[in-house]
Amino acid sequence: MDKEHEGVVLETDGGVARIKASRHNDCESCGSCPGNNAIVLAARNPVGAKRGQRVVFEIQQTSMLKSAVVVYAVPLLGTIAGAVVGWYCGTELMGINDPFWLQMGGGTIACVLSLLYVRYYDRKARTRADMQPVITRIL
Repeated sequence: MDKEHEGVVLETDGGVARIKASRHNDCESCGSCPGNNAIVLAARNPVGAKRGQRVVFEIQQTSMLKSAVVVYAVPLLGTIAGAVVGWYCGTELMGINDPFWLQMGGGTIACVLSLLYVRYYDRKARTRADMQPVITRIL
């Protein structure tokens, strides 16, 4: 199910409009958006909305969920997995009693790799039509 939000079109460029929208309940406690309670996002504009018009746009819930998992869970799980691999290599393969530095190194390397994946995913998601908000109607 898609979630509807309201916003004001700031500018248009071809089939894409930049919309200023107030934060919604899903973002209320996040705090990653700077400044006030408004965010600016790019949305597909099939209805031909113009600058200054109030619009309703939809964001797919599955897209939001996938993005949240990639941004938050992948780096966390990657770091943990890297630390476990570092521990295993140190204790089982090398016979080290205290593989702290191997755990730290494995966790750090895995965290950096997972953050690179998040960056790749973000760039890929920006170009995918099914991941972008869509303006559905003009108010």
